[in-house]
Amino acid sequence: MTESKRVAILGSTGSIGTQTLEVIRQHPDKFTVEVLTAQNNCDLLVAQAIEFQPNAVVIGNEASYQLVKDALISHDIKVYAGQKAITQVVEMETIDVVLTALVGYSGLIPTVNAIKSGKQIALANKETLVVAGELITALARENGVNIYPVDSEHSAIFQCLVGEFHNPIEKIILTASGGPFRGKDRTFLETVSREQALRHPNWDMGAKITIDSASLMNKGLEVIEAKWLFGLKKEQIEVVVHPQSIIHSLVQFEDGSIKAQLGLPDMRIPIQFALSYPHRFKSDFERFDFTKYPQLTFEQPDLKTFRNLQLAYDALAQGGNAPCILNAANEITVAAFLKNEIGFLEMSDLIETTMGTVAFVANPSLEDYVESDRETRIITEKLIKSKV
Repeated sequence: MTESKRVAILGSTGSIGTQTLEVIRQHPDKFTVEVLTAQNNCDLLVAQAIEFQPNAVVIGNEASYQLVKDALISHDIKVYAGQKAITQVVEMETIDVVLTALVGYSGLIPTVNAIKSGKQIALANKETLVVAGELITALARENGVNIYPVDSEHSAIFQCLVGEFHNPIEKIILTASGGPFRGKDRTFLETVSREQALRHPNWDMGAKITIDSASLMNKGLEVIEAKWLFGLKKEQIEVVVHPQSIIHSLVQFEDGSIKAQLGLPDMRIPIQFALSYPHRFKSDFERFDFTKYPQLTFEQPDLKTFRNLQLAYDALAQGGNAPCILNAANEITVAAFLKNEIGFLEMSDLIETTMGTVAFVANPSLEDYVESDRETRIITEKLIKSKV
C-alpha cells in the first residue's frame, strides 16, 4: 500500500467514528480524511474538521449549518447540511473508501449511493444489510465494490476466511457477551431500568447498540448481516454466548477444522483491518495476555427469555421485507425504552406484534424497503402510545 487512502466517515462523532479517527491519527501516512459527517454534535464535528482538514463536512441537522460554517470559515473546508447532503457527499471523486458508522436505518440510502458511485465500503452500520441485504450485495457485485465488515464479529469471520475463500464454510459461530443481563430470568427483566441496560460489561458503545446488546437483538441483527456478507443459509449461522468477549467469532470448515479470531475487546482493531486490508499495520493497542484469562467459557443463548434473537432468526427465515420490519420496529422500541415509555420485555412483544401487522413483501425493491420502514415506524409508535 503506497498511496494513502482517502476516507469518508459517515457518523464521525459517534463511538465508531471517533475510534476510526484514532486509527487514522496513528497512521497519517496511510490514511487521509476526505469527508466527516455528524447529525447533531456540532462542537465535536468542528474540532475534528480543524484537526483533520477534510475536503468537506456535513451536519445532518440543518438548523446547525450556520454554526458549523462560521466555526470553519477560516479553513478551506466545504460545509453542507441535511440528510440529502450526507447521501450526495459520498459521490465525491476524491473518496476511496466510505466508512458508514451511521446509526440504524439512516445508513441505508447513503451506503446505496456510495456503492453506486463505486466506493469501497467499510461497514459499521449492520442495519444496512439487515434491511436490504439482497439489494445491497447485488449492487456491490454490479459495481465491483467490496464491503469490508467493521463489526468485531464479522471482521473476525472475515479474518478467519482470508486465504480460505476457496474452501466451503460448514458453519460460522458468532460469539455474544450476553450483555449485562446474562443468566437473568423474565421476572428480573420485568423491572430493569435503562441505566442497568446501558451498563455493558465489556464494550463501550452508543446507547442504541448497548440496549440491542442487552436484549440480544444486536446478535440477531448480526446473524442477518452474516447471511449476506458471507453467502450463508440460516442453518449455517450459530450463536454462542462467550462472556469474556475474547474470541470474537469462529469459522468451521467442511473438514471439521475451526478457526477463531481472538483479542481484547477493542473496536480499533477491526476498524483498522477494514481500512488497511489486505495489509496489517502496526499498532500500539493493548495486547492480549492469556495468563490473565485462565478460563474462556461458552454457553447457549436463552432464546425464550431474550426473544429478540429468535425474532431475528424468524425474520431471516421469512425473508423479503421481514428483516426491514424487524429493524424499524426495534429502532422505535429501543428509543421508547430509553425514554422510559415501555419496559425491557415489552420491546420484544411490540416487535413481534408489528411483524405480524405490517404488509409482507416477498421481493422488495428499494422503494418497498423505504415504505416498509415508514409504515413499521408508524404502527409501532401507535402501539406504544396505546400502552402509555
